[in-house]
Amino acid sequence: MRSRNLVACVALALVVAPVASARDGWPDTPLARTQALAELQTLNAELLSHPSATLTLEHWCGAHHLATQAKIVAHRVQGADKPLPPDGRTLLGIGADEPVRYRRVQLACGNVVLSDADNWYVPSRLTATMNRQLDTTDVPFGKVVQPLHFHRQTLSAELLWSPLPQGWDSGATLPPASRQPLAIPSHVLQHRALLYTQDNQPFSLVVESYTASVLVQP
Repeated sequence: MRSRNLVACVALALVVAPVASARDGWPDTPLARTQALAELQTLNAELLSHPSATLTLEHWCGAHHLATQAKIVAHRVQGADKPLPPDGRTLLGIGADEPVRYRRVQLACGNVVLSDADNWYVPSRLTATMNRQLDTTDVPFGKVVQPLHFHRQTLSAELLWSPLPQGWDSGATLPPASRQPLAIPSHVLQHRALLYTQDNQPFSLVVESYTASVLVQP
């Protein structure tokens, strides 16, 4: 019963309340916490059902009016470097001597950073044009490799933050309302995935950490 009542309240709020981003501050109320969880679950489902996180974020940006133009731009973090995770070569199906490149970007829509992405990829499995674009431009990885008609296998999808306690929908006590803004961490959702070519050859391991700015208060 509690779950149905909260869902009904969320639906009403979506109709009558103005839009504000997470940066404007969510109120710390049971309703706002439920709305935030609904936003996270919706984005998570959309990311899981599409091969390109870039295009999914572009749609999310447009649907939530986060910027004048719904276009995702990858701001490269220059000088950043991270070793390939311990299971990376096994996941990518490569030997110990196969070159791997690393690219870290912030995916932004307008001036709103929606995701920090770590990307390890096998340059020998991309075209020379693709490698040149990745080395010299800020074009998002998903758009550069789109000609590969790639598909995506999600390895893990983890909520880094839940606004409601475990068991909230089966009778657990909800946090009481407070006069302070809802405390939201800098990153709220993380996906780990492999990208495959049409021939089912893995070419990229990505870890995407989505920021609090993906949350748009209805």
